[in-house]
Amino acid sequence: MKSFKSFQSVKKNALFDAGKYGLKMKQLPFMGVVCTVMLFIIYRTTNYQYKQTQIETKFHPFDTAEDSIISSGNLRGLPRGIVQGRSDLELRPLWSTSSSRSKVEASTHRNLLAIPVGIKQKDNVDAIVQKFLPENFTVVLFHYDGNVDGWWDLEWSSKAVHIVAQNQTKWWFAKRFLHPAVVSIYDYIFLWDEDLGVENFDPGSYLEIVKSEGLEISQPALDPNSTDIHHRITVRSKRKKLHRRVYDIRGSTKCSNASEGPPCTGFVEGMAPVFSRAAWYCAWHLIQNDLVHGWGLDMKVGYCAQGDRTKKVGVVDREYVVHKGIQTLGGGGPPSKKVTNSEDSAKRHGATPMDPRMEVRLMILNLIVS
Repeated sequence: MKSFKSFQSVKKNALFDAGKYGLKMKQLPFMGVVCTVMLFIIYRTTNYQYKQTQIETKFHPFDTAEDSIISSGNLRGLPRGIVQGRSDLELRPLWSTSSSRSKVEASTHRNLLAIPVGIKQKDNVDAIVQKFLPENFTVVLFHYDGNVDGWWDLEWSSKAVHIVAQNQTKWWFAKRFLHPAVVSIYDYIFLWDEDLGVENFDPGSYLEIVKSEGLEISQPALDPNSTDIHHRITVRSKRKKLHRRVYDIRGSTKCSNASEGPPCTGFVEGMAPVFSRAAWYCAWHLIQNDLVHGWGLDMKVGYCAQGDRTKKVGVVDREYVVHKGIQTLGGGGPPSKKVTNSEDSAKRHGATPMDPRMEVRLMILNLIVS
């Protein structure tokens, strides 16, 4: 009897063990699927990080010893790999999806258009921006008159970056908001004035010429009929694709093949400069923090040509603009300024008091010459 009970007990244990074994066998395919999914996720994450590292290396080639010191010193408490020393001016959606991320990542070649603007030049700025948008440009508007609301009716306005500071110039904005660490993803930076006519200008064709000719700093030539031309080297030549120097024996400055510097060669003017990423990295450091009008800066910007300024700096004739010379910022001094006795006397005698902008320009030019 005992032997029969023990046999039943052994049989039950065997069935139970077999059931457990069968259950384990059924779980194996499920566990295999889970492991496969986890391995796939790990692979995708690692691959994404690797690609991001490659992109960072490509667009941020300017890590310096100073950056290393900062990273090893003040940022030492941060976890390894989390430090992000760069940014950009791209707008991000509130709710990011995989499709929106892929669109951002697919656009590897970006360029930047930055313009100081006032509401009086709205129509002209609109015409400029309309030319640049199809060529994958990020647009930044520096509002020096404080009026941003007047721009929202333009279709592209909500996609632009708007920065406001009352009565500040292009170079003030550029020094504070176009730091190399912020604009390092952009291949070229167009830092233009708002009073340029672009009927005969195509950004895509312009960049093709700049790249093929190896120009690090450039500008579109000025139509000879432009209202405001200060240097002959900026005037368009109808027979050329571009030019790097000008020949002129008139005036106090003689320009010939022997000339090695501005305004004969290695020169672009401040109203429409275009910088490569490397050139802007240098030019931003050249701009002094208290620089306002920028007069005289064009004489020094050739130092940032990343090589021989007579070869790396040029004026593109095939794509040209009209400089209208419309001055809407700081026109003739503050509107509330009281007329002094000397100014009143000058008016009575038919003389015109000096424009404060011209007075500053002459002062700066004297400093450069001396």
